[in-house]
Order: sequence, then C-alpha cells, then structure tokens
Amino acid sequence: MLDAGGGGGVPSMDGFMAAAASGAFAVNETGGRALLQAIRDLAEVVDTNIADLSMNRRTLPLGGSNGANAMKPYMQNVLTDEQGFITRLTEFRKSLVDAESAINAAMANYKSTDSAVQGNFRVV
Repeated sequence: MLDAGGGGGVPSMDGFMAAAASGAFAVNETGGRALLQAIRDLAEVVDTNIADLSMNRRTLPLGGSNGANAMKPYMQNVLTDEQGFITRLTEFRKSLVDAESAINAAMANYKSTDSAVQGNFRVV
C-alpha cells in the first residue's frame, strides 16, 4: 500500500502474527472458522485473478493507433513492475497464508485461556 506521499511498501503480516503468537489476542472457534473461511475464499479469488492477469504480461491488445502504441509499455509497467498490480497482488496472496497462521494461533490462544480460566472454577 502506498501512502499519499508516494512512499510505501506493502504492509506485512509480521505484527499480526507476532501479536497472535504472543497471546495478545484470542479468537473463539466460531469466529476463527468464519475468519479462516473468509481468508480461504479471498485466496481463491486472488489465485483466479492472478492467473488471468498473468496472461497480460505479454503485449496488451490495445490496437495499433499511436495512442495505443504509446500506452502499451506503460500498461505493462502498471501490471508488472516492482510496484505493479500483479506484484502487489502476489505479495497480498502470500500475506493471506500468514493471516491464516495468525488466526490459527489466536484460536489456540482462546482454547488455552478458556482452559486456564475454567480451572479456576470448582464444581459444587
């Protein structure tokens, strides 16, 4: 994601994963399953679109006018350079794997916390 000043970089999932690993947050089973399904659904959409967009790495069929010929190299860069759409979409796809791991860790945190708290109560 780029900021308004043109700086940027893609935000990583490192902080989210570290928070989940440290127990900073927890997610119950129902919420975790819903989040995991949403992540998997999004990953499927990204995978489908990356395949379609990768076909555009070749010369775009914009026609043969002077305007089209002037735009073709620019459009290729928008898709494929280091800050291009395909590059960023690929990085986003990788971050979904990290998000899934973080949610699984947060679900484990919930189970651990729930078990620990449950041990504080006695059955009378």
